[in-house]
Amino acid sequence: MKKKITYSQVGDNYDTKDPVKKLFQDAARSTGQNLKRAGFPEVSETRGESAFVWSLAKSRDKQQGYMASVIEGLGTKNLIADGMRKTTGKTYYDIVAHDTVATIINDLITVGAKPLVLHAYWAIEDNVWLLDSARMKDLITGWKRACDIAGVAWGGGETATMKQIVVKDTAEFAGSAIGIIKNKNRLILDKKLRAGDRMLFLKSNGVNANGISLTRAIAKRLSKGYATKLSDGTYYGEALLRKSNIYAKLVQDLLDAGISIHYISNITGHGMRKVMRARGNFTYVIEKIFDPQEIFLFIQKHAGIDDFEIYQTYNMGQDYAIFIPENQMQKALQIVKKNKFQGLDAGYIEKGERRVIIKPKNLTYNGATLDLR
Repeated sequence: MKKKITYSQVGDNYDTKDPVKKLFQDAARSTGQNLKRAGFPEVSETRGESAFVWSLAKSRDKQQGYMASVIEGLGTKNLIADGMRKTTGKTYYDIVAHDTVATIINDLITVGAKPLVLHAYWAIEDNVWLLDSARMKDLITGWKRACDIAGVAWGGGETATMKQIVVKDTAEFAGSAIGIIKNKNRLILDKKLRAGDRMLFLKSNGVNANGISLTRAIAKRLSKGYATKLSDGTYYGEALLRKSNIYAKLVQDLLDAGISIHYISNITGHGMRKVMRARGNFTYVIEKIFDPQEIFLFIQKHAGIDDFEIYQTYNMGQDYAIFIPENQMQKALQIVKKNKFQGLDAGYIEKGERRVIIKPKNLTYNGATLDLR
């Protein structure tokens, strides 16, 4: 019997990292005065959210719109691409690029922003890394295509050479994006949440870019590594490299159709606990969930972890939680389907202790386990 391994052991230990993030969030809060003095006051409620928002005019009561910004990174998913190339000969860097853009954009749009401009940050150990023409072609093509899907302009970026910081033959991928909320009524804040709101889940296409350190640790346990076959004949590594969905157009379509989005939670780090990201005292009762894709069951088996651990690490098939009034659910589901995604009327919120209850799995996560928004 192999020893159990968890994400906190091989990747992010949130108990260590989250308190530090709170410290710099507290330090950053006072700097909002600099923005106010420049004539563009921040929307303070967005501090700690997936994206930061500020006003387009001096008076938030008179202005007609907001700007939003975000910065995000891919993590270590490109190391899986490097490993799979040894088996299939494909670079998979079109997927690496796509998922970096998806990670950035899907955070930006949680506040209702329409993406405008995205900047890339690629860090390498040595310029020799750039000489692989097949990899570079896939990387640039994939990045451009993902920007087109998101409806965002690729404005530029930074390609940093970081000897002694970035490991040889690897790279780091990240970026930032800016979006606009032209109509102030389309700004999505957690203060809009109401008891009785329904949760619309969007089905994920796999693990996305979260929890990758654990998946890599599992590969080291397998005799064939990433080339290990799942029951459907798919390579383990390729199952990890499925492209993440990009929801920029969907969110705008929902808003254009008059759907009153009260909140959006992008289910990434902290797994299904992210459903309760909002600050209010609500209990999130999940009545239905998407069945997890086989890749999640494979990870769970080979990591030797229980449902409680894996559902607080991965999305387990649930990508986004969109909170809307009950009487708008069917209309919203139709728009989701029209955009070729899968949606699920998953549950409701009620006043009470801040926690997530996943009824189909008999799991409960208390708010104390997600002290960071």
